Amino acid sequence: MQPDYLIALAVAIVGAVVVTGITALAFRVAARRKTWARTLVGLVRVPFRLTLLVGAIWSVNTLFLQTTTDIERLVDFIFRALFIAASAWLVCALLYFFEELSASRYRVDVRDNRVARRVRTQLRMLRRIGVVVIVICAIGAVLLSIPGAATLGASLFASAGLLSVVAGLAAQSTLANVFAGIQLAFNNALRVDDVVIVETEWGKIEEITLTYVVVHIWDDRRMVLPSTYFTTNPFQNWTRHNSELLGAVEFDLDWRVDPAGMREELDRIVAQTELWDGRVVVLQVTDAVGGFVRVRVLVSAADAPTLFDLRCLVRENLIDWINTHNPEALPVGRMELRREPARDQAVARAPKSPHPVTAPIGLFSGDESAKARAAEFTAAIPVQKGASEEH
Repeated sequence: MQPDYLIALAVAIVGAVVVTGITALAFRVAARRKTWARTLVGLVRVPFRLTLLVGAIWSVNTLFLQTTTDIERLVDFIFRALFIAASAWLVCALLYFFEELSASRYRVDVRDNRVARRVRTQLRMLRRIGVVVIVICAIGAVLLSIPGAATLGASLFASAGLLSVVAGLAAQSTLANVFAGIQLAFNNALRVDDVVIVETEWGKIEEITLTYVVVHIWDDRRMVLPSTYFTTNPFQNWTRHNSELLGAVEFDLDWRVDPAGMREELDRIVAQTELWDGRVVVLQVTDAVGGFVRVRVLVSAADAPTLFDLRCLVRENLIDWINTHNPEALPVGRMELRREPARDQAVARAPKSPHPVTAPIGLFSGDESAKARAAEFTAAIPVQKGASEEH
């Protein structure tokens, strides 16, 4: 190797190290007062150093190596591919940084976080799409830098007609999920942290990707559904516009229940708990058939988990109140027992004469008018003779 090449290579490496050191020092000083600088340093420190170092070495190789031998061409290709990969990594890290910077303006730890969850979902989807595009472009750039790739590409494109059809059919479901994921991210029908009911399960949207959605079930299970499920099937979104909900507690009680006293107890229960948001508390008798009186209680809470606990609290305390203060309201089953006197029993055991059969008056029988009506349909039909037969 030429001495000038080694000197230039050493200068490039030292220069890259010095530049990265100065840049890191400047951002560390800024990170003491700025949160965004701390986030930027944590995300781009490694890819920035690698990109700068590989770029410096590749530049020296481009200036001093003539790429006349196979080894020189191989070294040039390796450093070119490494530089493209490092640059793609750096750009992806910057996308993560801009996502975090933009999402930090929208807090999700507040009560009304619907807009924040929508924006965060869209930012996350845009970042993932950008990462996919960057990776594809980086792979394409590396492939195009291979010597003779143009000739190989032409031969591949010549026979790609049938393969493209086969690949399109094979990837049809995957592409459908990708487009469905993009649609979910921007049509505001589903957001991260939304409370939903899917497949009769109650849970929270934990993650939305390009191909699938993860639902965190209330008992810590995870349900993974394809994105197309939410675009082709109905589902319940309990936090579409806000998180406040109404919940019902129903009782089947006896007719001797005291609705007024039960209503007073309900007001006392919700007034002493922080689970109730103060919006709705109603007790009504909604049905009174079949031997029971149905009492329905409606209460409101700030979100679904709080509502569940509030309903359980109201149900438990009202059961305790009914047992203590209104026990006659407990549901009971009634039956009637009847004893026949001895004389009636003897009469019942005696043989009975057959009851005469009486025929009711019908449409064509039973009285004279009915019989006349029947004769109109059963009498012989007179035969009309023609003029020729009379002579």
